[in-house]
Amino acid sequence: MTGAYISENGGQSWRMFNLRNPVTFFAFDPRDPKVIYAGADVLWRSEDRGRTWGLVYPSSPDVRLIMPDDHATPVYLAPHEPAGRVLALAVDPDDSQKLYATIQEGSNVGLYFSSDRGAQWRRMSDPERERLEGGRQILIDPHSPELDRTLYILGDNSVTVREGGRFIPRRPPEGVRQAAGMSAGFSSTGQLIIYLVTTGERRSNLPSGIFISKDGGDSWDEPSFRALRNADQFARVAELTSVATSLNHAEVAYVSYEDLPGANPQPFHGVAKTQDSGANWELVWKEADYAVPNVHDAWITERLGTGWGEPGISLGVAPNDPNICYRTDLGRTMRTLDGGRTWNAVYSRRVGERTYTTTGIDVTTNYGVFFDPFDARRMFIAYTDIGLFRSEDGGESWTSSTAGVPDHWTNTTYWITFDPEVRGRVWGVMSYVHDLPRPKMWRRTSPSRYDGGVCLSEDGGKTWRPSSQGMPGTAATHILLDPSSPVYSRVLYVTGFGKGVFKSADGGRTWGPRNDGLPGSEPFAWRLIRDKNGLLYVILARRSEDGSYGNEKDGALFRSHDAADHWERITLPEGVNGPNGLAVDTENPNRLYLAAWGRHAPDGAVDGGIYLSVDGGHEWRNVLSQDQHLYDITIDPRDARILYACGFESSAWRSTDRGETWHRIPGYNFKWGHRVIPDPRNPDWIFITTFGGSVWHGPATGDPEAVEDIVSQSLAYK
Repeated sequence: MTGAYISENGGQSWRMFNLRNPVTFFAFDPRDPKVIYAGADVLWRSEDRGRTWGLVYPSSPDVRLIMPDDHATPVYLAPHEPAGRVLALAVDPDDSQKLYATIQEGSNVGLYFSSDRGAQWRRMSDPERERLEGGRQILIDPHSPELDRTLYILGDNSVTVREGGRFIPRRPPEGVRQAAGMSAGFSSTGQLIIYLVTTGERRSNLPSGIFISKDGGDSWDEPSFRALRNADQFARVAELTSVATSLNHAEVAYVSYEDLPGANPQPFHGVAKTQDSGANWELVWKEADYAVPNVHDAWITERLGTGWGEPGISLGVAPNDPNICYRTDLGRTMRTLDGGRTWNAVYSRRVGERTYTTTGIDVTTNYGVFFDPFDARRMFIAYTDIGLFRSEDGGESWTSSTAGVPDHWTNTTYWITFDPEVRGRVWGVMSYVHDLPRPKMWRRTSPSRYDGGVCLSEDGGKTWRPSSQGMPGTAATHILLDPSSPVYSRVLYVTGFGKGVFKSADGGRTWGPRNDGLPGSEPFAWRLIRDKNGLLYVILARRSEDGSYGNEKDGALFRSHDAADHWERITLPEGVNGPNGLAVDTENPNRLYLAAWGRHAPDGAVDGGIYLSVDGGHEWRNVLSQDQHLYDITIDPRDARILYACGFESSAWRSTDRGETWHRIPGYNFKWGHRVIPDPRNPDWIFITTFGGSVWHGPATGDPEAVEDIVSQSLAYK
């Protein structure tokens, strides 16, 4: 999701920063605690304890950044060629000017060295004769000669040793083709210990378990688990998903496991620990479908169960204190400070009965922030993966708000809308399918098979019931209420992704399709817009992932003059085939603002941005092209002159002249933004929903004192 997090108080709270790609490793300067390196395909360095970051590799001053594809994936050209991917980094313990890195170029991984903190690099391995099998981790033997370091390079399933100027490949454990995880460190007596876990190879009758080497990968032992309950089953049956040891106390290691059978009908998952280099193991976290006394999770276990976030993805052990271990899975970040005797959540903390607040680690996707018109302290966030959440205290604490929603719809809430005249009445569109309208979602499954629908609440969102009679199961992504319709028979419209538009004239009790004029059998209906005169617009999302132009896979914009009984196509701006958001001026309905997703091109996406029409969509002109992947555009309901926009290129934008000119909002820099929502309680503040970075809240004009995450001049935020 591209977010990275740093804590200055031992994990009590966290600050997000963003380096455009997911960070896969950190490396710390052993001589200067202010200096940190981060690998996010390229290599970054911070000189101020993670506050700001500059590019280290590629080291060319002519590095360019393009984002050509549908997901705005960063590609670094240095110069005019893609840069290699940095896999691992080690800083010399006696001279932090010296850096060792494994860099992947195509299918080849090489070892590189810099003697000047990354200003220049030279390749140490011969690409023809000394091919490395991956490069997950580099360990420097601190006792080796400073001018000729002995290095241990952990690959995908084996170890390469560089010693005396030679590269010596070491074989993996017999029969092991792919390691699920590797970790290495030096014991308290200075012995190198390497741990390797394998999983998922049982169908091929290949080894699945943990292997340990104490001679630099020259030989491997498979330790026994017989001292533990279900020991023989653990070694043969349990899935081992990650492993970590302490860099300077490697006799201690932790392993995440899944599917350990036992007396309980449900298999166990958790963490095993060794304190004697793998000779003996104990299960310090053993959990099935019920919470156990020594594992103190926050809201995920309470709301979604103990196994929702599993399997364990990664482990991290403090280099100088092996009692400190962090474990992550698909939802949680957990920590032990006492060697595994107790585990506590660090991603969230309890505030009250079944209510929680964040500590700053938020890896959530969300679409809208909503306020109850009858109670300003009641607000909602519509999420992917975790459904709808509600706050009764103005956002200080949150609780799940999907009671009554069918289980197979609870994954995602895309939107909700309140009845402005009936207290407590609110409709929501829920779906099993998340992350729409990104094309990755229909690579393998036709949208015609998506499930979801409409739910109604009469108690302010506390409880819900399905309200979709006449609507087939569909990924319902937006719901729009006609405020001029009678209170006793509200008119509502819904977009069904792959099913088109649906309409209800009885408050959502019954529905019927309204697709006359829309193309194809599976219209990718995404968003609805209504102007002050009742004219309706619907956006059809682009079907192609490569942005191919001029075919039936193009996105489109349609309009209806007769309450959705018939739709007519509006010609999009030339070259545009990815409409994503539309706003209609609240005072002049002929003034339209279109947020467009760019198309793939060799030098970056094209024909995206913000487009303006002053004649109802007959002619368009581009008014914002710095970002090519614009997700949505918003008009401030209090002042039609003020507009906001954001998308997938690390920026949010503001206009104060009806979209004629735009300025980046300083302080917001998460890469994947969804939409800006003005705070109804404070005209000087806004919310920004994101794909994977939670909800941001800050000053509408930006923070002039904000420090940007990236300070490299050529790659600074737009």
